[in-house]
Amino acid sequence: MRMYDIIEKKKRGEELSTEEIRFFIQGYVAGEIPDYQISALLMAICFRGMTAEETANLTMTMADSGEKADLSAIPGIKVDKHSTGGVGDKTTLVVSPIVASNGVPVAKMSGRGLGHTGGTIDKLMSIPGMQTSISREKFLNIVRKVGVSVIGQSGNLVPADKKLYALRDVTATVDSIPLIASSIMSKKIASGADCILLDVKTGSGAFMKTVGDSLKLAQTMVAIGEKVGRRTVALVTDMDQPLGNAIGNSLEVIEAADTLQGKGPQDLTRLCGELAANMLFLAGKGNLESCRAAAEKSISNGSAFSKLKEMVEAQGGDSTALDNPEKFGQPKVKCDVLAPKSGYIYRMDAEQCGIASMELGAGRKTKDDVIDYAAGIYLHKKTGSCVNEGEPIATFASSSEKLCETAKKTFLSAVEICSEKPKARPLIFARVTKDGAEKLF
Repeated sequence: MRMYDIIEKKKRGEELSTEEIRFFIQGYVAGEIPDYQISALLMAICFRGMTAEETANLTMTMADSGEKADLSAIPGIKVDKHSTGGVGDKTTLVVSPIVASNGVPVAKMSGRGLGHTGGTIDKLMSIPGMQTSISREKFLNIVRKVGVSVIGQSGNLVPADKKLYALRDVTATVDSIPLIASSIMSKKIASGADCILLDVKTGSGAFMKTVGDSLKLAQTMVAIGEKVGRRTVALVTDMDQPLGNAIGNSLEVIEAADTLQGKGPQDLTRLCGELAANMLFLAGKGNLESCRAAAEKSISNGSAFSKLKEMVEAQGGDSTALDNPEKFGQPKVKCDVLAPKSGYIYRMDAEQCGIASMELGAGRKTKDDVIDYAAGIYLHKKTGSCVNEGEPIATFASSSEKLCETAKKTFLSAVEICSEKPKARPLIFARVTKDGAEKLF
């Protein structure tokens, strides 16, 4: 079998066999196939696509390329959640304790942020003393005892995806639905959960900018999950503006804690309730309506917030910081961003808001950048809000006034103020199961 022939076959739009997919994945991971040939194949896939069978085979071959997490020592049905990324997306910090407080174990491996999207591990690391690099044995023990643990990805989990993603990132082959779907689902399958809930973002701050493309991605991933024996559901949700009011690591942890105490922003609270309900549904805890009620109850009775504090303590963190935000690292500089004119906020581009937060120090331009956990943006106004000229739209937190000035230009370019109030955009567009897509707007 030759790599040349596989490239030629996909260039003609033909379907690759399981053996051909296994050949190029295994050969690339082993260092036997050079980058330039894999780059050519990736570009051919971008142009020609893949069938459902090909995408499923690619996913499983990637999942089998390294270690797999064995969660069999944890009793019960394990449910994992994955978001395709966004700005202000701290849902894992809210949803996981809700689900765990309802008796469903959550053993989650998350990543760090890069570019305009934030990473769950960076948010957790802003908690004083918090450890996210722990042994697999300790991780499993915490899930058995507490019901939830969130750690960084470790070991040799899906090495094929690490190599392919790094190559896709520099060869303009990121935005391919089969490649995105196989990347996400291979990691979820290798992570060992029985059921998978997907939060597929759509809008300016998402990989998929249109609802149609986001729906296609959701359907592709649900089909993969079901084909390999994982119960899978996806929600297509809005990322045309930041989620919640806080962007930045410690700011988002504080907002997550507020949400678990019933004091969070409306959009974040509603989305987290729906995500948690679907996770409980997948675990067999009842129909969606009863699962929504259970999620709401765990917030109102304080059990979900207590569960978050238990997890933080079990992983070496200072859980009292969740009640006392002043215990988090504090920024050296705070400055308000004022509305340049009066009117309604017509647009708030999520990606540009995320870039502004990165410029303040809250994110990474490259994987080696050091994050300022105290840096970020707190939004006082969002799309649809009425503002007066000179009124604060947001407050920046950073280590220097220079960084604030740079980020202010980026942020203001993301905000459009008009005399006309914009039409409200749905928070949740669709729910996708193996039986099809249900539009929710």
